[in-house]
Amino acid sequence: MRLSRFFLPILRETPKEAEIASHRLMLRAGMIRQEAAGIYAWLPLGFRVLKKIEQIVREEQDRAGAVELLMPTLQLADLWRESGRYDAYGPEMLRIKDRHERELLYGPTNEEMITEIFRASIRSYRDLPKNLYHIQWKFRDEQRPRFGVMRGREFLMKDAYSFDVDETGARLSYNRMFVAYLRTFARMGLKAIPMRAETGPIGGDLSHEFLILAETGESGVFCDNEVLDLPVPGEDVDYDGDLSPIVRQWTSHYAATQDVHDEARFEREVPLERRLQTRGIEVGQIFYFGTKYSVPMNAVVSGPDGVEHTIHGGSYGVGVSRLVGAIIEAFHDENGIKWPEPVAPFQVVILNLKQGGSDTDPACEQLYAALTAQGIDTLYHDLDERPGAKFAAADLIGIPWQILVGPRGLAEGKIEVKRRSDGQRELMSPADALARFDA
Repeated sequence: MRLSRFFLPILRETPKEAEIASHRLMLRAGMIRQEAAGIYAWLPLGFRVLKKIEQIVREEQDRAGAVELLMPTLQLADLWRESGRYDAYGPEMLRIKDRHERELLYGPTNEEMITEIFRASIRSYRDLPKNLYHIQWKFRDEQRPRFGVMRGREFLMKDAYSFDVDETGARLSYNRMFVAYLRTFARMGLKAIPMRAETGPIGGDLSHEFLILAETGESGVFCDNEVLDLPVPGEDVDYDGDLSPIVRQWTSHYAATQDVHDEARFEREVPLERRLQTRGIEVGQIFYFGTKYSVPMNAVVSGPDGVEHTIHGGSYGVGVSRLVGAIIEAFHDENGIKWPEPVAPFQVVILNLKQGGSDTDPACEQLYAALTAQGIDTLYHDLDERPGAKFAAADLIGIPWQILVGPRGLAEGKIEVKRRSDGQRELMSPADALARFDA
């Protein structure tokens, strides 16, 4: 993509309302634009990151055996009355009426709707287990939306829902999602720690939040720091096998959010030198809620004994849009964002340090054409700006690799390659640079 054709409205000044690094940088880097309190337009750079994150989430859900569908954003209030949650959910739910005075709501989550879909379609235990998911925009009318996409009112979420004939099967489904979440966040370059958590309005008696450690996080967290070094399962993990040893390894170490923290147990189980108390950003949460929805909504299947069984369920959420902010909180410096390569909007940015030069222009064009042909997502900064401005823009938007093409280096047959993550620079020939990025 040529920058001259791209839409990248970089801001020179930081908006006053931006309190944390991710909000400041997303606004300054032209990733988002606020349209109303807690509601943002995703501009091209931010949208590219959002889609990269969404695809990683999708691939890991598919790998774990979940099946994708898409449910509507508007839901009938009667479904929520059936489950008993319509009046209990609170003012965060946006309630509306259509022209026929039918009561609707803008879905904050989809337990009721997916249960209604399930009960209309599946009758026998032979059709279980099932795990259905979608990636969809949600709305929760936060009283104080803040921190940009970290606590917005409209957000993109992956929510999955498992259905099993009994608790034993439901806990196996829970373990699959537990492992899938470990892999999902690791693929984004994050160390996400599963922590015991409250179930809140979703319900149930078993839940883990996945948090990344950050001082700007909204949750206080307490954990054994040995959990930071635990191995994440590889892509060859057998989701049809016994995953309990993996889950046990991760949950045997103390790790809890402030809501369920037990100070006495923390001090008893964790040696002083391994106690870690900090803050974290929630990027996902999983729940086993048993028959909370299937009992009031009469979701049953015939069992192997010929008797009807009330199904056991779980739900599993990933904050896709929230992850964009969370990753920036984990990977930035005073100059801007430092994207991990799997989620970066582009892999390489070419900086032409003398736009219009008889040597630099052809060299940049050849590099751009070659990288594009190799399948490397490349942004070519072809605007007529001073080198300093191009350096600052490249650091701000955080593309993992920068290729600097200037007349002085070309005179010696060299270009400069800079790695954004650590600032390491290397002079090399254009051919060697192309070989480095050969997919």
